[in-house]
Amino acid sequence: MKITMVGVDLAKEVIQVCTYTGPKVRSNEEMTHHEFLIWLFTIKPVTIVFEACGTSNYWKQKAIEAGHQAHLISAKLVANIRQNQKTDKNDALAIIQAAQLPDINFIKGKNIEQQQLQTIMRLRELAVKQQTAINNQIKGLLLEFNVRVSSKNGGLKGAVQSFIEDAENELSFEFRAALNTAYEQYRLLAKSIKTYDSCLEKVVAQHSDCQKLLQLEGVGTINAVNLYIALGCAELGVFNQGKDASACIGLTPVQYSSGGKVKLGSIGKYVKNSLLRSQLITGAMAAVSQATKRIAVTKKDAWIQALVERKGKKCAAVALANKTVRTAFAMLTQGTQYKAELLTA
Repeated sequence: MKITMVGVDLAKEVIQVCTYTGPKVRSNEEMTHHEFLIWLFTIKPVTIVFEACGTSNYWKQKAIEAGHQAHLISAKLVANIRQNQKTDKNDALAIIQAAQLPDINFIKGKNIEQQQLQTIMRLRELAVKQQTAINNQIKGLLLEFNVRVSSKNGGLKGAVQSFIEDAENELSFEFRAALNTAYEQYRLLAKSIKTYDSCLEKVVAQHSDCQKLLQLEGVGTINAVNLYIALGCAELGVFNQGKDASACIGLTPVQYSSGGKVKLGSIGKYVKNSLLRSQLITGAMAAVSQATKRIAVTKKDAWIQALVERKGKKCAAVALANKTVRTAFAMLTQGTQYKAELLTA
């Protein structure tokens, strides 16, 4: 029997495998992870379509290693195609049905290098959130004792230490120990963030694509890694043009067009990766602020200054972030270098 396409629905404990030879479904069975791995390396090369999820990058890599043609497909598209109730069997069948739609855009997925970078970034993001939460909590709790944290009293460190060491405030030993433990957690998180930053800097220093991206205005280590991961990765899909990538990140106006009339709104409030957009706009805002403080040297500087005069710094930052994504897409896909074009004398 010749299998032309396989739809795979991945789950934590089991994997549903639907095999299809047009125009008929031949089987739709459940396998363990170990059974599926053996199955991949024992059948003849076929086309396998995985629903994009947490483990799909790993299984796609294994399928390619076994000699198959592997694709990832949007989980949202599969949900729209699925008939009847949500079950593993129906999901696996819907994957095959969605994969046969005309002009279907499969998701590219990440390689191992991108997965490692994304993991470091996610760990850093978690540490930043936890550090901010503990910082705010300690400040709020100290206010209950009328202790205010400011740069004048040495910041959080000075406020906590002076409060704990004050022998006249009648604090219990247990309270002092608990407060000190909370501050030590804050210090450990700050140390963790520095370690993650160091890891990212070392990776970027050894990575040619990230080094090229650092030449863009408003792009530092964090945004260089963000752009390298995002452009063509599993979260954002495959882009044919830079404007598609920028629109998916949420840096272009939302379009409402019908009956030949084109209507553009503001940039979308809700995007899939709001942190990515936020970091790109933050980097762009820093570049805009610098550009407005000096005499224009490059055409990009002149463009930013003119845009700030017309629309203000915030709109200019979003526009610069949009242009940055498009330029980065061109650099990564065409293998080109970025060099700011100087104004003619």
